[in-house]
Amino acid sequence: MAEAARRYDLKPSEIQSWVDEGIKGMENSLRARPRDIREQYEAKLKGAYAALGEAQLEIKVLKKV
Repeated sequence: MAEAARRYDLKPSEIQSWVDEGIKGMENSLRARPRDIREQYEAKLKGAYAALGEAQLEIKVLKKV
């Protein structure tokens, strides 16, 4: 890790955090059932649509003012 940090001008702690995040992500992927993952994405999508709707409403209000 130290050699990679020197070679690519990064901090060893930065590389370590990437490794830790990767391991956590892999563990979660192995634990989660496909239905769980689908539900998570659907919830994120629902939130994104809500935020988009709010932004569109705000734009309409600002145009009227």
